Amino acid sequence: MATARTKHLKRLRRLHRSARGWSVRAGLLTGATAVLVPYSGLGLPDAFWAAGAGGSIAIAVWRWLDLRAFRRLPVPEEPDPALAGALAREKLVGLVQRLPAGRTVLSEIDRQRETFRLRGLTVAEPWKRLDRASTMLSGLIGRLGPAAEAAVLDATVAEQSLRDLAQRTASVERAMGLGPAGESLRPAHAMLAAQLEQGVTAYEQFVTAAAGCVAEDSATVGNLADATAFLRGVAEGLADLRTAPNPRPQPA
Repeated sequence: MATARTKHLKRLRRLHRSARGWSVRAGLLTGATAVLVPYSGLGLPDAFWAAGAGGSIAIAVWRWLDLRAFRRLPVPEEPDPALAGALAREKLVGLVQRLPAGRTVLSEIDRQRETFRLRGLTVAEPWKRLDRASTMLSGLIGRLGPAAEAAVLDATVAEQSLRDLAQRTASVERAMGLGPAGESLRPAHAMLAAQLEQGVTAYEQFVTAAAGCVAEDSATVGNLADATAFLRGVAEGLADLRTAPNPRPQPA
């Protein structure tokens, strides 16, 4: 992507080339007029030569004046590479989003990148399970019907709460590697991990009940209300947990 500095320098070169080009044309036409008029006398063709020479001289003068004025302008600074990279990425993301399947592709890329960041942590496996269940629910939403809209909304809220909890648990686990001071976070990490496991299990049960409703399985249709109530309770507990202050390592 062309920066403001690049555009400025490019225009400066273009003005310089234009000024030199019109100076050459003016010189050629003026020389031809100076030679041909005394040689053949004044006539109608000589008027065109003289007009061309005069016009070229005027345009050349204007071009040099434009070049001098533009040279007085400050040259923009080089952009910050990080900012330039962010702008280029934003432009690329906007371009991809306009494609038919662009949003889906970007969502999958973000999901894979987040999964990679959690690799090696205890939250990696619950995160993968949540991803699988969320993908399955996305394929069921269009078949559940309007009666299940409230339940799907509860599931969406619960999923976001679970993802926030997973990120919080991962932050605590990373802080546990700070040394002896991080050991004081172990009980808090165990509590968060248990909450995450309970929440992901409840979300999976909800998705299983939703799949049963789509299949019209009499053994699972009645479970959707129970699974929704259980998931809603888990989401409310996660919301209360999210408002609590982040645990910090205590000095040894």
